[in-house]
Amino acid sequence: MGERLIVGVSGASGAPLAVELLKQLHESHPEIETHLVVTRGGEMTLEQETGLTLADLKKLASVCYDNDSIGAAIASGSFRTMGMIVVPCSMKTAAGIVTGYSDNLLLRAADVCLKERRKLVLVARESPLSTVHLRNLYEASRLGAVILPPMPAYYNHPKTIEDVTRQTVRRILSQFGLDEPEEWAGL
Repeated sequence: MGERLIVGVSGASGAPLAVELLKQLHESHPEIETHLVVTRGGEMTLEQETGLTLADLKKLASVCYDNDSIGAAIASGSFRTMGMIVVPCSMKTAAGIVTGYSDNLLLRAADVCLKERRKLVLVARESPLSTVHLRNLYEASRLGAVILPPMPAYYNHPKTIEDVTRQTVRRILSQFGLDEPEEWAGL
């Protein structure tokens, strides 16, 4: 059995990041079994921002779950994974994670990662951040989550939004030791 990685997609802006993440995992790391769960807001944002449907996104994942299937494999600590990436992570999802309000599969899977001390990366998308958002992200970090907002780097001179997206995904993957950020290679 290969490694497993959970990918959660919630309803914040940034759906192209989820698509690129799954593409990079599918193409560059076929040994990683990806387990996808998407909220209703994530599905709506995916269609609005990329023109893709949930069925299109599911083709890039190894296993897909309905967000209402609270008893699915990824809701159990005995289902071993490398951890979970929530990309994009809405502030509603961040609040649910911090408070343990696990009323759907995405939140339950994140809760399992925290309780089992597995890596949980939240690609938080909101701007500006309110005091409530900042408090929740701070608390998520204190609970063990990595907060990785998709902030573009300019030192690598991106020419397109796709360059920025790829660079952000490389940073996400580097959290799991899966990719070295290209801009630092060879330094």
